[in-house]
Amino acid sequence: MRILGISGLYHDSAAALVVDGRIEAAAQEERFTRKKHDAEFPKHAVEYCLSVAGCGLDELDAVVFYDKPFIKFERLLETYLSFAPRGFQSFKMAMPLWLRDKLFQKQIIAKELKTFSAGFDVEKLLFTEHHLSHAASAFYPSPFEEAAVLTMDGVGEWATMTLAIGKGSDLKVHKELHFPHSLGLLYSAVTYYIGFKVNSGEYKVMGLAPYGTPRFAKLMLETLVDLKEDGSFQLDQSYFNYGVGLTMTNDKFAALFGEPVRGPEQLLTQFHMDMAASIQAVTEEIVLRLARSIRAETGQKNLCLAGGVALNCVANGKLLREGLFDGLWIQPAAGDAGGALGAALAGYHLFHGKPREVSAKGDAMRGSYLGPEFSQAEIAAELTAAGAKFDVLDDATLIEATAQGLADGKAVGWMQGRMEFGPRALGGRSILGDPRSPAMQKTLNLKVKYRESFRPFAPSVLREDVADWFEIDGDSPYMLLVADVREELRREMTDDEKALFGIDKLNVPRSTIPAVTHVDYSARIQTVHEETNPRYHQLISRFKALTGCPVVVNTSFNVRGEPIVCTASDAFRCFMGSEIELLVVGNCLLRKEEQNPALKLDYKDAFELD
Repeated sequence: MRILGISGLYHDSAAALVVDGRIEAAAQEERFTRKKHDAEFPKHAVEYCLSVAGCGLDELDAVVFYDKPFIKFERLLETYLSFAPRGFQSFKMAMPLWLRDKLFQKQIIAKELKTFSAGFDVEKLLFTEHHLSHAASAFYPSPFEEAAVLTMDGVGEWATMTLAIGKGSDLKVHKELHFPHSLGLLYSAVTYYIGFKVNSGEYKVMGLAPYGTPRFAKLMLETLVDLKEDGSFQLDQSYFNYGVGLTMTNDKFAALFGEPVRGPEQLLTQFHMDMAASIQAVTEEIVLRLARSIRAETGQKNLCLAGGVALNCVANGKLLREGLFDGLWIQPAAGDAGGALGAALAGYHLFHGKPREVSAKGDAMRGSYLGPEFSQAEIAAELTAAGAKFDVLDDATLIEATAQGLADGKAVGWMQGRMEFGPRALGGRSILGDPRSPAMQKTLNLKVKYRESFRPFAPSVLREDVADWFEIDGDSPYMLLVADVREELRREMTDDEKALFGIDKLNVPRSTIPAVTHVDYSARIQTVHEETNPRYHQLISRFKALTGCPVVVNTSFNVRGEPIVCTASDAFRCFMGSEIELLVVGNCLLRKEEQNPALKLDYKDAFELD
């Protein structure tokens, strides 16, 4: 049985394919179109999934869309009515779009599907609720026979947070929190307030938080959030504008905290860092209360997470350390793109009643390496067509040269095998560096990624060595858990260094691997497993043999505002448009100094800022 899942038409469109219960393919549309968070129908992602299945669309058993547009429209209407006459301007802008396009999404989706096959049977087009899609994406691929499933995001149809229980092939939602009370929208409101783009800049808030102190957390809990002991809450809507307005917060919100909304590129101050620290602290408190009540109420020993809030790896790390559950598993594509996978899995297990098999070897995500891959011949042909100069090396020579480049302090573009599904680069489409270098974080941020200097980088570490370097001894293959660098590897700051202001602390080495050690000694861990990514494992192993360090810096292969690269051509363009010094694609190795200078690109301003 072949089932295609689709998410999209809002942001982060994607497609995923499940064949006889096995996840065969999944990819986001942005990787093909090169438009960040592309919201259009995921035509290219669907084409890719069909190519993996080796069949046409009319040979599928079902196509499942990840939410129910009519219920979403009902929520929109009821919200405007409840706030009327506030929000009339927003209402005027939204209604024509809904009436023209979104309300008729079933027809739009059916029309798009018929471009693949004119005879496509529309009866095969099914819809599942947004949070059920998230829950399915978290539970079905997890390594658990039975688990509680917590989903948290901005908003789906009505739900912003759900608790479901999964057992075998069954999955039922038991509780919901409804719009406008939303942890995702609360976090996004602060993201907007401190000058970052909503649905994109939430990572920046999380990365900024350790530079601040949570001095506003108490005020937030006293005014904005009526938080109950079980983690449920209500938001005082008089401080927000997202229900009916064109912004996330309003003047009352700004007056409460005493500063206006920060402009996108304005200077970050200690105030913004303290706001970031405060919303992070409030988020962690809510997540921990929820988890405690779920454990007590359901008795479930395992917990699965999905929805955009589940990408908050700092909160996830605290949840893990609380030890409330025997097992914790987080969907690597926890945002809306992952809804495509959840829709396909819900179609297979819930709509068609097919049984589920749990592997004793771990989860069913296959390392999340579910996107396109290219043969050596295809890679060489693309690079040649692009005018690249490269050497084709055997496997051992390639690994040796790349590991030596890392040890020499070079920034390395690394494209191998299948592309990752989800927002993280996991050694399939990554930029790598030496974590021992005190200058590497600043160099990668300012000269390679062209992004804010405060943003931390994540370590990839051999699974077998993780406990020797970080205060965690378990799997974290998807970079969704934060843990501290081991105490004996840390370096204490001097009194003068402690007195430094906010981001100035960035330049103070904190450990023997300063490029991946955040200012609070934390790191966003990716454990690298030989079974799921043998070539990446070989590379880090060779780097360890050369340096004694089983850790490399791993950041996504893109520049600020650009989607992660997909093809060899994308990788070569990014290589020539940034200060990456060494590029390794398949078995092709490219050195920057050997390339034609005429092919250099001005990549720094090529993409809209995120």
